[in-house]
Amino acid sequence: MKTLNFLVIGKNQEIIDTLKRIIENNEGWKAEIESDENKSYDHIKKHPVDIVLLSSGLEEQFEKDIKVFCEQLDKDVKVIDHYGGGSGLLKNEVYSLFPHLKA
Repeated sequence: MKTLNFLVIGKNQEIIDTLKRIIENNEGWKAEIESDENKSYDHIKKHPVDIVLLSSGLEEQFEKDIKVFCEQLDKDVKVIDHYGGGSGLLKNEVYSLFPHLKA
């Protein structure tokens, strides 16, 4: 099974900690969290990231900019706008991007 590496970006620490826990409850899914938008760019450049998960509290311009940034990388980084809905919704969002992983 391929490991999926997530970078969860958001401003509400409790929410991004919860998202990290939910993500890592799935076999082969690993998550790092970041609340500083500027540090997010460096993290994506320097670490393996398959999915950037945008959580609550981010500025609209940052969300647009990080999507463009990810599209322009040589590596295939997917971006998910995730603002809640539980672990079932998150899994569906991930499996829509990686349908071959669906059990």
